[in-house]
Amino acid sequence: MTIIATILVQFGLLSLLAFGGANAILPELHRMVVETNHWMSGTTFAHLFAISQATPGPNIIIVTLIGWQLAGLSGALAATLAVCGPSSILIFAFIHIWEKIRESRWRSIIQTGIAPLAVGLVLSSGVIITRAADETLWAYVLTGVTLLITLNFKLNPIWLIAGGA
Repeated sequence: MTIIATILVQFGLLSLLAFGGANAILPELHRMVVETNHWMSGTTFAHLFAISQATPGPNIIIVTLIGWQLAGLSGALAATLAVCGPSSILIFAFIHIWEKIRESRWRSIIQTGIAPLAVGLVLSSGVIITRAADETLWAYVLTGVTLLITLNFKLNPIWLIAGGA
């Protein structure tokens, strides 16, 4: 199977888990790209993540950058299509059912159950990126301080990025 076909299949399946956005699939994306397929190092993955966060637009840009790193323009297009396509089709079909059960007790139960799932996936993404990017005690301290500042102050993240650099 070619790299493009592999990207389409694996990223397409991964898109169906993207509760909470692209950051929610980062742990599995990291496992797939770095640990299972050995397509890049954890450091390269962390660098691509940093670029995607600094770039204006949706967080899904990480997938496009990974595709570009693996197979150039065709890889970028395949990765983006694979992650956006299946989940978009699923949501389009699902929204009709969701609107029909607007007043149902099940809708409230599902929403209550999905919220902690999305939060957990995003938090695990932070752990994966920290472990991939931080190689020294100083780097872990810097990440911890950044986390504390982010949680306690309304400071534009670009200042924290500049300070970290």
